[in-house]
Amino acid sequence: QVQLVESGGGLVQAGGSLRLSCVASGTFVSINAMNWYRQAPGKQRELVAGISRDGSTNYAEFVKGRFTISRDNAKNMVALQMNSLKPEDTAVYYCNGFIGRHETDIFSYRDYWGQGTQVTVSS
Repeated sequence: QVQLVESGGGLVQAGGSLRLSCVASGTFVSINAMNWYRQAPGKQRELVAGISRDGSTNYAEFVKGRFTISRDNAKNMVALQMNSLKPEDTAVYYCNGFIGRHETDIFSYRDYWGQGTQVTVSS
C-alpha cells in the first residue's frame, strides 16, 4: 500500500557528484522523518542522513560537508545530493520513511523502505 522508489544511483569517479531521489506513493496520511541509509558489501546498514517533516537535518560524520539531504513535502519526495564522492561511499543506498496510515480502524506510523539504488565510486 506504500511504496518508496529510489532513483539516481550509478557509477561515478572519485570527486564526482550524484543526486539520489526517493518518492513515496500509495495510501497514507503523512510522512514524518525521511532518511537515507547505505549498506556496503559485508557491512551493516548505516544511517547517512535524515530530515524531519519541518526540515531539521542530521548527518553521519563521514558525510558532513559533502552530502545534503532535502525534501519536498508536497511531492512526498526526499533527495540526497552527494558531492566529493569517495570510493568508500560505494554502497547500496536505501530510502526510509516513517509513514502514518490507516490499517483497518487503526492509525499508526511505521518504517517503510525502498528497494535500494547502487552507488559505485571508482578511484
